[in-house]
Amino acid sequence: MAKSFRGGVHPNDRKAYTASRSIQEVAIPARVIIPTRQHIGAPCTPVVKAGDLVKKGQIIADAQAFVSAPVHASISGKVVEISEYPHPVFGTCPAIVIENDGKDEWQEGLPLTRNWQDFDCCELKEFVRQAGIVGMGGATFPTHVKMAPPAEKSVDMLILNGAECEPFLTADHRVMLERAGQVLTGTQIAMKILGVTKGVIGIEENKPDAIAAMRQAAEGTSIQVVALKTKYPQGAEKTLIKVIADREVPSGGLPMDVGIVVQNVGTVVAIADAVQNGVPLIERVTTVTGGAVAEPQNLLLRVGTTFAHAIELCGGFKETPVKIIMGGPMMGLAQRTLDTPIIKGTSGILALSAADVNVGPERPCIRCGRCVATCPMGLVPSMLSLLGERSRFQEAKEEFNLLDCVECGSCVYVCPAKRNIVQYIKLSKAQNAAQAAKK
Repeated sequence: MAKSFRGGVHPNDRKAYTASRSIQEVAIPARVIIPTRQHIGAPCTPVVKAGDLVKKGQIIADAQAFVSAPVHASISGKVVEISEYPHPVFGTCPAIVIENDGKDEWQEGLPLTRNWQDFDCCELKEFVRQAGIVGMGGATFPTHVKMAPPAEKSVDMLILNGAECEPFLTADHRVMLERAGQVLTGTQIAMKILGVTKGVIGIEENKPDAIAAMRQAAEGTSIQVVALKTKYPQGAEKTLIKVIADREVPSGGLPMDVGIVVQNVGTVVAIADAVQNGVPLIERVTTVTGGAVAEPQNLLLRVGTTFAHAIELCGGFKETPVKIIMGGPMMGLAQRTLDTPIIKGTSGILALSAADVNVGPERPCIRCGRCVATCPMGLVPSMLSLLGERSRFQEAKEEFNLLDCVECGSCVYVCPAKRNIVQYIKLSKAQNAAQAAKK
């Protein structure tokens, strides 16, 4: 029987648009816009200037802090500009614009060939850092940091998140089908870095072909593949840990507090590429989909490709979209322009039609309790939204466990009053963080 968790919702997954669409390698764009900030943590500092010639895989913005990750050129060509450009998460951000020279030349020495088993955990971790790898499920936390738990944290298990529970998105699904060997190798490398012998890959049961592919790849290894009930947010770290390991991350805690590190499918593929071939993270599989897209696809796109170009590669719009979102519809971020570039964490580009959305005016909370019943974290989202709306941010944090919210959006999905619950929660978190920074 497939494993699950309390609460959660069952939205129409809309994955049929692209679930059977294999990953397409496409022509690279005439220019890329590469933000210097593509991860949680300190932004990078440009190490190139306008007029410089660069090659694919070359560092163009370097990390100056531990919680950061270097940024590499995704094409070869000429740096034509370094200035503020739209950013899918931060609004705007300094970006390095490279004009394609048509050669697509690698930096000297890349790619190379290495046997990952010949290196120790510290060397492997350094390869990951040099490659600029971040969490590719959307969170974008620098992977080398996540793979370096403090000495007092005893980690004994790696969980690979193959749930891909967000509606519409199928990038991880296709990666598991088409690159199962790389997924497995990346998982084994990550386990060696962490020094653990137990690895579990969790996949929702609506992907039976991916479950079969990963089980075949994992034959003869210690890695277990577990079928998970199809329910949102099955792929959230804390719910995944509870379901697979029956361990509960404490309030305000992290997965490593219960001896676990969670990685995304795309992330471990990037780890395999970096360690075995020295290839930095300069491209990723992105699902471009939605009712407004003419030909939804799973595309292998260079970092810095604009949303506009990605949609053009899918035949453009067949109708005017009512909303553009980076990521999935539950946790993704609405975008204001198609000039926004793809970053390392762009798992999906959604162009939603009127038929894809259910919108309406926000009304007062009617105390129905649906949000409480569906919250996978056992919170009271209705109270958190009311406190956020009334600027009682500290009370939300201290009395209603604000920081335990994973912002999955299940509460918004079931709310009959169409309350902007997650937006109020995000506001409260931001205000509490600002207050803490002042102190």
